[in-house]
Amino acid sequence: MELGSTAKYPKWATAYKFPAEEVLTRLKDIIFTVGRTGRITPNAILEPVILMGSTISRATLHNANFVYSKGLKIGDIVAIKKAGDVIPAVTEAKLERRTGNEKDFVMITSCPMCDTPLEKKEGQVDYFCPNPNCPARKINSLIHFVSRDAMNIEGLGDEIVEELYNLGFVKTIPDFYNLKTKKEQLLQFDGYGEISINKFLDNIEASKQNDLARVLYAIGIPGIGSKTAKVLAHRFKTMDLLMSQTIEELEKIPDIGHTLATNIYAYFEENQEFIQKLKDIGINMQEINGDRKEHELITDKKFVITGTIASYTRNEIKAILESYDGIVSESVSKNTDVVIVGDAPGSKYDKALKLNIPIWNEEKLQEVFSKLS
Repeated sequence: MELGSTAKYPKWATAYKFPAEEVLTRLKDIIFTVGRTGRITPNAILEPVILMGSTISRATLHNANFVYSKGLKIGDIVAIKKAGDVIPAVTEAKLERRTGNEKDFVMITSCPMCDTPLEKKEGQVDYFCPNPNCPARKINSLIHFVSRDAMNIEGLGDEIVEELYNLGFVKTIPDFYNLKTKKEQLLQFDGYGEISINKFLDNIEASKQNDLARVLYAIGIPGIGSKTAKVLAHRFKTMDLLMSQTIEELEKIPDIGHTLATNIYAYFEENQEFIQKLKDIGINMQEINGDRKEHELITDKKFVITGTIASYTRNEIKAILESYDGIVSESVSKNTDVVIVGDAPGSKYDKALKLNIPIWNEEKLQEVFSKLS
């Protein structure tokens, strides 16, 4: 009691994490889906079961190696839990429950959507559909483009995008920006009211003014997530300048290794006509939020946040750090510059101590933030 309390938690108390709840169900089948990059993912089809208040009937199995390592067979009784209390995950097969009627898992050799033979590069665990015209790849690329972290076009959910594709209205990304000429045709279909159509058409038009970082993430350069897109946008300011870089020049950027640099260079070599179409549509190709401030303790430094900070939410800390060009990561490594530690920090704190990484407690964080202009 003498230790006092933060605004949210008593400092004299100890927090314990309970083991994740597990339930048993039957693995009815394993089906395969195709991602926007062509990656093939096996998925478990489960007998519906209630887990932590929700009904679970599917779970990702990641890749063929995962299925083989777990020894899963179709028909097995399996244990499932929610990873991070959110994502359903198959943890094991109950071998003692086998009857002999189970079927071995067999990895497919051709794309389930377009029947193109799959490829697997040396050193990788994933299989890929190499066909750029595969319908599943195209639909998932379109869904990615309009998603929240990309162009953030509200009103265009996954099902609507897939329906627009199947109806023939949107086959490529530029087609989104031509939908305004197809309004009368769209109104002929069930489920497309004038209000909903006007909403997503307005949002599509507004997306032209998005920052360059969103555009870079949305176009789907292999290996480039939203964080790396922000780094590239801030470093080069314009799409044209980024497109003019060599592999060697790209490799000089922190966190851009040879593979990512090659991906970026190859993407722009192959997609110059596509980028020109986006320019012609009027999509912004410059960094808008470019006047970011700098601070010697934050700019270009890599941070990991662990535990609970009473003074700020995790998103608030992340937003402040990124506004000064700090980089927030989920995992601690030798390249981490600072670990910000709150109450009940867990294993990330222990790893930071082992690697002798500087640690900011809540008081240090408040001290740094209070001096920011």
